[in-house]
Amino acid sequence: MQDEQPVKPANILNIVATNQGKRPLTLTKPVAKPLSPARIKELMAAGHAVVDARSSATYGAGHIAGAYNVQMDSTEFEQRVGWVVPDNTPIILVTDSDADAQKCIYNMAFIALDQLVTGFLDGGIDAWMAAGYPIETVPQIDVHTLRNRLLANGLQVLDVRENDEWDEGHIEGAHFMPYTSLAQQLDIPPQIDKLAITPDQSIAVTCATGKRSSTAISLLKQNGYKYLYNVTGGMEAWENAGFKMIDGDGNVCSI
Repeated sequence: MQDEQPVKPANILNIVATNQGKRPLTLTKPVAKPLSPARIKELMAAGHAVVDARSSATYGAGHIAGAYNVQMDSTEFEQRVGWVVPDNTPIILVTDSDADAQKCIYNMAFIALDQLVTGFLDGGIDAWMAAGYPIETVPQIDVHTLRNRLLANGLQVLDVRENDEWDEGHIEGAHFMPYTSLAQQLDIPPQIDKLAITPDQSIAVTCATGKRSSTAISLLKQNGYKYLYNVTGGMEAWENAGFKMIDGDGNVCSI
């Protein structure tokens, strides 16, 4: 599904510069400043990226169009931001609270990404909606509904975990591409055009628990995919429900 070459995160130049001392780490505690919805609209038009750090469920319930969903409760939060946001792109944070925004920028400082944070949406998504700006949604689908839909009308499944996870066990007939391959990786373009799924098809996206899948959905939405469902609980929920899986060799298995 992808070329046999090492995948480089989009912010690799930032990481290298930090390791070489060319871009110093922030020595004091970084602080994210509040931004009004109107100001964020202007900044987005100027090329700033929006990172929605809320949970998959709250992102799915309503988010700013074009926002990346990278959940702040992930232990890999700052690394995942680096994977999906192009290098040196200014970042605007969307969180549930001001305190969460400060926690995000603090964690991002460990790989010098705090220096790219312009600020955060003051008042959160409620303030955005109160200003009259539109939101988009992502339906969440549980594994029982997914299984029934697969049997009934051929809903497509995209698994965005890593190769070893896929080989250990996946849904029969699912498509596969790690979520990192859906984003630009320095000198490697996004691999979305290699997917055997078209933007007009209905696609349930799954990972291990429902976090990376939501990140993948935010990337797919930026590339014209419209009918997307996030599988809540991911493959862990599928396994716990006792549903059939196959391994990398096509044999029926259990993770």
